[in-house]
Amino acid sequence: MKNKPTKQTTMTRTTIARIALLSLVGLSACSASGANGNSAEQRSVTLLAYDAFTPQEGIFEPFTADTGIEVKIVTGGDTGTLVSKAILTAGNPEADVLWGVDNTFLARVQEADVLDTIEAVDTGDVCINIHDDYFENAGLRPPSSLADLIDPAYKSMLVVQDPRTSSPGLAFLLATIATFGESGWRDYWTQLRTNGVKVVSDWTSAYTVEFSGSTGKGSRPLVVSYGSSPPAEVLYSDPPVTEPPTSVMESSCFRQIEYVGRLKGTKRPKEADKLIEFLLGKTFQESMPLTLFVFPVNESAELPEVFEKFAIQPSNSLTIDADAIAANRELWIEQWADTAL
Repeated sequence: MKNKPTKQTTMTRTTIARIALLSLVGLSACSASGANGNSAEQRSVTLLAYDAFTPQEGIFEPFTADTGIEVKIVTGGDTGTLVSKAILTAGNPEADVLWGVDNTFLARVQEADVLDTIEAVDTGDVCINIHDDYFENAGLRPPSSLADLIDPAYKSMLVVQDPRTSSPGLAFLLATIATFGESGWRDYWTQLRTNGVKVVSDWTSAYTVEFSGSTGKGSRPLVVSYGSSPPAEVLYSDPPVTEPPTSVMESSCFRQIEYVGRLKGTKRPKEADKLIEFLLGKTFQESMPLTLFVFPVNESAELPEVFEKFAIQPSNSLTIDADAIAANRELWIEQWADTAL
């Protein structure tokens, strides 16, 4: 017969059993955390972008396969709204990487100290787009300059975006300042208002709803859009076309540079940097012309034929020095609102 265990022996066995049980629970918890908790979160990265950010389907799959990092995309309105959100959450961001700040909003982001890093990621031009068939059917010569837009012949034909919330809207405002100067741009906008210009909140409302040359089939044949919009019309036309139904007023084009950067306060800086490296790499850069309709900054990236044929990138685009934009942007926008609305 076995000896009856003493009280001390019983307590020792109980203690050992409890320690073993706690160890198993701890290991189980760690395994769960690795599969579904913090470790899993550390292997994802969130990209905050404007609503029109429409990357190629599956473009991030090679990145995930190579790095093990899943890419999540959060959109936040037009660029102005996006920047405001980033500033409001500065230091505790809802994402890790910010895409789409352009040279018209760059100083605002820098002043707010929102980004740890920043890189130019693409270029393009904001320009007046023209619905060619409209003017041909009306027997009217399309406008060829910003000055033409105040001619009564083009009354109630132009739709633009609000520069307080829209990146192309602000770029167009800057184009008028660059063209007519400090002494003349407000008078120009007064005449635009008299001539029936329509102001809407964002690019989507302007181009796809109000513009007559795109999917919205609106009533206005002139719209602020991009020098790269014509190839989009060819690519997405139904039924298919070989020539775009729209053209670009090259004298109105304002050069736009977009940036990408790591948001200050991200808990995933390494993952954020890897994603930025991918966004600047050849694979993603070559996907942009026919998805985001912008020109890549990576010199090794090749342009698709339809984009190279129909996208406009003037050699002498309108520009304003970044320091001048930073110093005067808020005043110009305030003056614009007093004049144009």
